[in-house]
Amino acid sequence: MQFIKYCMLFFVFITSALIGKYISQKYKYRLEELEEMKNSLNIFKTKIKFTYEPIPEIFEEISKNVNTNQNISNLFRKAKEKMQNETTTKAWEDATNEFTGNLNNEDKQAIKTLSKLLRSNRHRRATKPNRNHRKFFRRTNKTSTRRKK
Repeated sequence: MQFIKYCMLFFVFITSALIGKYISQKYKYRLEELEEMKNSLNIFKTKIKFTYEPIPEIFEEISKNVNTNQNISNLFRKAKEKMQNETTTKAWEDATNEFTGNLNNEDKQAIKTLSKLLRSNRHRRATKPNRNHRKFFRRTNKTSTRRKK
């Protein structure tokens, strides 16, 4: 009888240790995904700021460069594929909704807010060179009128 009791206690100890290890792995993977997402968004920010490449091309490059985490790579790949048929905002939201990773719903909502920034960033990128050209032409027109006098 004592032997059965100790076997059951050992079994309960082993199962609780395995369950704890499973739960801790989930948090570990979540942390890795968040760090990889942060790195990917930094790459995105740099590419937008300095190269002015189109967003789908940047997403394709990010999905190829993310080696450590396939979930993040799939997120950017799905968003790029959806951008062929939909707007950037809608494609990013749909890709985030279909994302199957270790992130919480709160994390997904925070990532979804990036879609609004994509729209505003796209608008800003389109208008910024025009502003610079306008300033340049104003300066040249002022100097040309001064010379005539």
